[in-house]
Amino acid sequence: MIGRFIRDTRAAAAVEFVLALPMMLALLFVGLEAGHFFWTEHKLVKAVRDGARFAARANIEDVCAIGLNGVLTNDLDPGLLSDIQTLTVTGQILNTGQQASTLPRPKVPGWASTDVVVTPGCGDFVATGIYEDLGSAAALITVSSGPVPYPSILNGLGVLDRTFLIEADASAAVTGI
Repeated sequence: MIGRFIRDTRAAAAVEFVLALPMMLALLFVGLEAGHFFWTEHKLVKAVRDGARFAARANIEDVCAIGLNGVLTNDLDPGLLSDIQTLTVTGQILNTGQQASTLPRPKVPGWASTDVVVTPGCGDFVATGIYEDLGSAAALITVSSGPVPYPSILNGLGVLDRTFLIEADASAAVTGI
């Protein structure tokens, strides 16, 4: 009787599936989380690049001021700073009279405009490439995301919590176009 039970293979595929199921689910969830992480990181990097490109189009007078002895000093216009921060986080800038509550959601959940750090480098000049050919230089402006909590899709499982931070930064030469 027991020998016949051991030789019976009718449910072998079901048993193999049940044994392999935990590993398949783990691979599925790890793959989903990895894809979400790379997508979130891409959105953050693209956002700071967009902010740096927007800042690079500003007039040099809104970024740098001529100080004593003709030396340029960092003097970022507060309105321009707000526009750069808002554009970096949401992809849009505030229109005159627009309420902040009508802005679109941030590109990365949990990211605020106040987290974005904009650093003008008026003493740091780019004198290569087209600026070398033109005989002039440009100031650098750096846009940094600051530490942004990663919004894990498996947060409820306790795998990655909100203490896991991602960051990005980008620099561009201020051309004033």
